[in-house]
Amino acid sequence: MKKIIYKKIASDCLGFFLFSIITISTIIWVLQAVNYLDFVIEDGHGFLIYFKFTLLSFPKILSRAFPFIIFLAFSYIFLKYENKNELVIFWNFGVKKIYFINFFLKFSLLFVLISILLNAIIVPFTQNKAKSFLRSSDLDFFESILKPKKFIDAIGNLTIYYDKRNDNGELENIFLNEKTDYNNSQTTFAKSALIDIRNGKKILILYEGKTINKVNGKITDFKFSKTNYNISKFSSNTTTYQKTQETSTIDLINCVLIFKNSIVNSGNIKKLRIKNCKFDNLENIYKELYSRLVKPLYSTFLIAISLLIILKTKSDYSFNASKLKIYLFGFIFIIFLESSSKLISTNLIQNLLLLILPFLFMLIIYLYFLRVLKVYKV
Repeated sequence: MKKIIYKKIASDCLGFFLFSIITISTIIWVLQAVNYLDFVIEDGHGFLIYFKFTLLSFPKILSRAFPFIIFLAFSYIFLKYENKNELVIFWNFGVKKIYFINFFLKFSLLFVLISILLNAIIVPFTQNKAKSFLRSSDLDFFESILKPKKFIDAIGNLTIYYDKRNDNGELENIFLNEKTDYNNSQTTFAKSALIDIRNGKKILILYEGKTINKVNGKITDFKFSKTNYNISKFSSNTTTYQKTQETSTIDLINCVLIFKNSIVNSGNIKKLRIKNCKFDNLENIYKELYSRLVKPLYSTFLIAISLLIILKTKSDYSFNASKLKIYLFGFIFIIFLESSSKLISTNLIQNLLLLILPFLFMLIIYLYFLRVLKVYKV
């Protein structure tokens, strides 16, 4: 009978957790997807790239919502059971509160594993995969970013301006400025231009114009009646390099081991092909590993905070005040958890202290459970 009761409340907690995290994450995802429309409207990527990039951002949203939802779900179910006098069934069947607490602390390990899987494997993979679509994307919607009488600089080192588009689809009085490097540039003026695709490459056919080249301070120019300008060689200004957050966990760990073993040379890093593995990026790597491997451990502590609800019954005059304190404590702790990455540095002792904090917090709250339950002889 006890197993049935445990199974019932555990399934309720899990069910409400899944419902809440999917619902809230979907709402956030939809709102974020609207912002990602800039990839099409301003940066010139196609809708297929936009859809893939947006879809692959969903796991990251799940991981960010995870701590809040786990506290919300368990505290809500425990409070719901208490308000409906259903927790009394447990105590009437001889279930001691400490056994109840122990069961859910063990049950919380499932959420720790899910969180580690999500943060350490799924999110980095999907983030890198999403960015790879941008890296390989050409400017599918090049025409959509062009606006009359506006300087458009969303394409690499190229700035484009034109007066208007006529009935034949030609761009009139077009201006192009290509910054080849810090000191060199190419400026082109043309009376009209047409966008065309040849051999799979997007080009501008320019008519009646002039090109001015500036190379090492020297200026040359030539006129033309017709010339082709290759647009496909340019990429969007969207950031496409691989960030630390998109690097696999194994690579980040290997990078740390390289530095800690004093085998710091470019040969080892190149051999392992680890991107962002630089000494000046070591602090960011520590922060990323902390977020992926240590933060998920706090899932147990957040469930333990929710379990504080069962220490008092709703008939207790201080139950409402206690409930408010528990929720306040939970939300403050989530804020601390989200900002704790900023405490990570290259200082080994400081990082080790943050590493043992989840276990220290669990020890403290479990000792508190033991003390309170002994006082009330439950």
